[in-house]
Amino acid sequence: QVLLVESGGGLVQVGDSLRLSCTVSGGTFSRYAMGWFRQDPGKEREFVAAISRGGIGLVYADSVKGRFTISRDNAQNKVYLQMNSLKPEDTAVYYCAADQNYFGNYPPARPGPYDHWGQGTQVTVSS
Repeated sequence: QVLLVESGGGLVQVGDSLRLSCTVSGGTFSRYAMGWFRQDPGKEREFVAAISRGGIGLVYADSVKGRFTISRDNAQNKVYLQMNSLKPEDTAVYYCAADQNYFGNYPPARPGPYDHWGQGTQVTVSS
């Protein structure tokens, strides 16, 4: 069973930074494309960023380009989301997800292809 556990969320001020982490266990981490998504209550889950298996392919939502950076450490079975210059509209529950079927360098930017999900970590940006 593949288990994803997010950490690093919290309450911050506008302009602050946070780094989210996601630890994956129960599978072969280096075989997964990884993604970060976020969701506000009453809204659809929104794509944030994704990274290919080897870390070469990076995809970002337009709303976070230049502010957020996704990275991974295959030796530690972790994927990270560095979030800078946070805005109130970044407030959401953030989820990491693993896609075990994607092999390329342009990982999916929608929830459907992802097979495994974490339970989420809350990020609140206060103005």
